[in-house]
Amino acid sequence: MTFSKAGDKILIIDHTGVPDELGGMGVGKALVEYMVMDVRARGLKVVPLCPFTNATLRKHPEWQDILKDPF
Repeated sequence: MTFSKAGDKILIIDHTGVPDELGGMGVGKALVEYMVMDVRARGLKVVPLCPFTNATLRKHPEWQDILKDPF
């Protein structure tokens, strides 16, 4: 997962990648879930520009509290 900072409290998630051999095994979702826990613990907000991260967050309303602009 790659990101950039937009100030002190906002992360822009721009890419989430998983090696082809791990595709379909839930690794991408696990990365997003870990990011959610980390961002919450640090009191940050996220702008999910990465299509995978964006779609995963949309499927999990319980994670949307970390979004700068909730869906």
